[in-house]
Amino acid sequence: MTEATRLWVPPFPLEIRATVDCLHRGSGDPSMRYAPDGSIWRASHTPDGPGTLRLQATSDGVRGTGWGPGGSWLIDQFPELLGALDDPGELRTDDPVVHAMTRRATGFRICRTGRVWEALVPAILEQKVVGTEAFRAWRYLLRRFGEPAPGPVAGSMRVPPPPQVWARIPSWEWHRAGAEPVRMRTIRGATSMDTERHPGKLTVLRGVGQWTEAETRMRAVGDADAVPVGDFHIPKVVGQTLVGSPVDDDGMLELLEPFAGQRGRVVRLCMRYGSWPQRKGHRVAPRDYRSI
Repeated sequence: MTEATRLWVPPFPLEIRATVDCLHRGSGDPSMRYAPDGSIWRASHTPDGPGTLRLQATSDGVRGTGWGPGGSWLIDQFPELLGALDDPGELRTDDPVVHAMTRRATGFRICRTGRVWEALVPAILEQKVVGTEAFRAWRYLLRRFGEPAPGPVAGSMRVPPPPQVWARIPSWEWHRAGAEPVRMRTIRGATSMDTERHPGKLTVLRGVGQWTEAETRMRAVGDADAVPVGDFHIPKVVGQTLVGSPVDDDGMLELLEPFAGQRGRVVRLCMRYGSWPQRKGHRVAPRDYRSI
């Protein structure tokens, strides 16, 4: 199988895992894994077809290796994946809390996959459910309908299917995945749009709101201002970090107003380097539609 390689020397401090960790959809994600040797593997359905990318930090820089029809595309694009187009310096602030987080996050960048559909589907699966429920559905559907990732990868790695495959998944397979009909219909409906060309118009799709669009744009196009309004945890963490107490969506938007243009970056900093409020009460248990 054809193998393509490239060595890229980042012109800035870079923490690879911190930058791409938002792409990892829970333990056992078939499209991404962290190898024991420190390398990071991702499978993607590129404009040129399925491909696998391995990223490994070396003493000289970051070495990327690609396999499959989409391997060369992934090699060309991986600096953007690692934040080459991101500019943390655009966040200018005198806020002591945010300033302290930016000092801790010197190697953190906002990634950009360039694949809108592959960010949109898991975001829809994560709508209004606990993470374990969404990750379970993602694992099941990729293992059933994603093709094996090309290259010398673990046998369980799969390439996320393109839209036409998602549109053909039968209803009983969604049920077995644990995804209820609402999320199934939203993903099926989204196949009617060329999402790669219209990442800024996702909310015209039925069932896709501000939260889903923000989660998608942050990963796919590196939108540093994307704010996922409607999340259960994020407003609480942003409030706890910035003012010492949880807030709701309106309170979060008010706190983020001084950072217009970089609000999504501040959210990411809070989630990664900020303070989480003390948990009270019982955790929400994942639902399981498979036995209904």
